[in-house]
Amino acid sequence: MRKIFGLCVLVVLASSFYGYGQSTNKAAEAALAKGINAGKNRDFNSAISDYTKAIELDPKFTIAYNNRGLAYSNLNKYTEAIVDYTKAIEISPNLAIVYNNRGLAYNDLKQYPEAIADCTKAIKLESKLAIAYNNRGLAYRNLKKYTEAIADYTKAIELNPKLAIAYSNRGLTYNDLKKYPEATDDCTKAIKLESKLAIAHNNRGLVYSNLNKYTEAMSDYTKAIELDPKLAIAYSNRGLTYDDLMQYPEAIADCTKAIELDPKLAIAYNNRGLAYYDLKKYPGAIFDYTKAIELDPNLVASYSNRGLAYRNLNKYPEAIADCTKAIELDPKYIFAFYNRGLAYDDLKKYPEAIADYTRAIELEPKLAVAYYNRGTLFKHLRKTKEAEADFAKAKSLEK
Repeated sequence: MRKIFGLCVLVVLASSFYGYGQSTNKAAEAALAKGINAGKNRDFNSAISDYTKAIELDPKFTIAYNNRGLAYSNLNKYTEAIVDYTKAIEISPNLAIVYNNRGLAYNDLKQYPEAIADCTKAIKLESKLAIAYNNRGLAYRNLKKYTEAIADYTKAIELNPKLAIAYSNRGLTYNDLKKYPEATDDCTKAIKLESKLAIAHNNRGLVYSNLNKYTEAMSDYTKAIELDPKLAIAYSNRGLTYDDLMQYPEAIADCTKAIELDPKLAIAYNNRGLAYYDLKKYPGAIFDYTKAIELDPNLVASYSNRGLAYRNLNKYPEAIADCTKAIELDPKYIFAFYNRGLAYDDLKKYPEAIADYTRAIELEPKLAVAYYNRGTLFKHLRKTKEAEADFAKAKSLEK
């Protein structure tokens, strides 16, 4: 009730295109070819140098701007990438793939309306560009517009039935909607189409985790790591599964590895904080939750989790403030209400505690512990009938 999985989707970029925006300068074309080869070898700094040389030789070389943008994107330098994509569009305004790529960079910068606008423009220019539908789906999903996201992934699949990443992404969205059979089927389809697609194994692992199938989840996360040893999110997710299995040293080791690979991965700090919390190392947990919040001020779970840790240190004002912040960010976040209820309970602010337990129950009618805690307060307040009803409900849910 205090955990959150880090979710990740793979995005697809077009590395080159021919027939448009080419150069008549042979030296520029040679530099471009050298850059493409460096990119294939994932030497993106060298690729940028080569593409820059191509641009110096031909300042209107559209492909070189696009491809340098791709290289910047692969280095997480999205602002620089957008500058290059924009220049490519100025030179060749009808190239759909460049709008697609710029849209993807906007998505990475969490500028979702701009991402949707660019992918929509790409689709208008090239209605059968499957990857543009996939990438617009990414932005819709990040806005929690799951219906629109699934529609776009489905269209991408119709246009390209072998586009494994679209199945993986649609599966992830079904996971968000708790449609686990559909999620499992889509991720499995992605793996069948592209067995080395690490993120598809990671995403199926998320589904198995949500189904409490930890052995299967662990297997998928481990496979994802074997396929891509630099996939930080897979380490973070496997660490969370170790935490579920009460293997806390392994959980901490995996989350620490995730942080080493991606120091800005907020969810890895959150997940390591969970392991420290379970070890009753509350200051360590608070440190990690705080770091997660610094990296992602909208990470609701980290506020709720930190509030719970503060409560265990008897720091009730801080606990209540954190849970309240979580509720402000997400008024339907069940466990922020429950955790704040615990703090009010400890402070003997029974009306406030009862109100929070009640709201948690409204959001999750199967939350047995909230019924039990509320029943305990009703009993204390000599509301025997209400107390007995809550205890009976808690008992029935625990069977």
